[in-house]
Amino acid sequence: MKKNAKGRPKQSFGVYMKKYWQLYAMLFLPLLYLVVFKYAPMVYVQIAFKKYSLVKSIWELPLADNHGFEFFIKAFKNNDFKYALRNTLTLNLLDLIFGFPAPIIFALILNELCFKNYKKVVQTIAYMPHFLSWVIIYSLALQLLAPTDGLVNMVINKLGGESIPFLNDAKHWIGSYIGFGIWQNFGWGSIVYLAAIAGINPELYEAASVDGAGRFRKMWHITLPGIKPTIVVLLIMSLGNILGGGFDRPFAFQNNLVMRVADVIATFVYRVGIKGLQFSLTTAVGLFQSLVGIIFLLMANFISRRLGERGIW
Repeated sequence: MKKNAKGRPKQSFGVYMKKYWQLYAMLFLPLLYLVVFKYAPMVYVQIAFKKYSLVKSIWELPLADNHGFEFFIKAFKNNDFKYALRNTLTLNLLDLIFGFPAPIIFALILNELCFKNYKKVVQTIAYMPHFLSWVIIYSLALQLLAPTDGLVNMVINKLGGESIPFLNDAKHWIGSYIGFGIWQNFGWGSIVYLAAIAGINPELYEAASVDGAGRFRKMWHITLPGIKPTIVVLLIMSLGNILGGGFDRPFAFQNNLVMRVADVIATFVYRVGIKGLQFSLTTAVGLFQSLVGIIFLLMANFISRRLGERGIW
């Protein structure tokens, strides 16, 4: 009888499948979803290299000029795309710098709370913004930050100050955009870190208490190292999305006064591709966006592995 590397008898494929078929059956629907909705549409990536026509099949479309790279060249000559690329990088980097640590800090603070009922109330309140759409959140932002009748500016005026154009001035708009993004996501993002903290051996905290360590020392020397692999994995995934980002948030917060800093790749693709019917151009932009995301993901994973972390594979 053949044996595997550990010296155990090898199971035949039929015996193995008879034993574990339920697990593979559970994977069938997710795999079918990925094939139908993720991998099959990749066929249409070739639109980026062809002159698109609504009346022709993608297999009948003629190749674009410059060996198929006509629309990539056209995109990089388009000033609107350059602004959208700059804005996407700027806003996503600011989100990463200020938004990524927020759920970690919140999870560390929650972990130190002694009163369980109070902790549950705080968690519930922090999770709630995640379930609000960006249209609703922008409506709240208007009620709070509108220049004339917003609650915040009304308070400022009552105190003798001047109204601040939170949503109408470029610099203030960026701060408002990042701030509401953090508010919407930090509570929900802390769930992963709280789960990682729950997996830390409590005996480590007991031993630290015996040695006289306070709460901050336990947090710094036990909790943070304990959740470091989780932080690294989520950071790598965030870097992979450095040119990504959703459509609804920037689209909801945009207005004509701040378009030079608010127009991102997602809204550019919508405006030029869907409304302007330039499908080849925007497919080329989307492909470029995906390739840059993959490069950042691979680089971040490589660096984490070189530094001794696990990475994502």
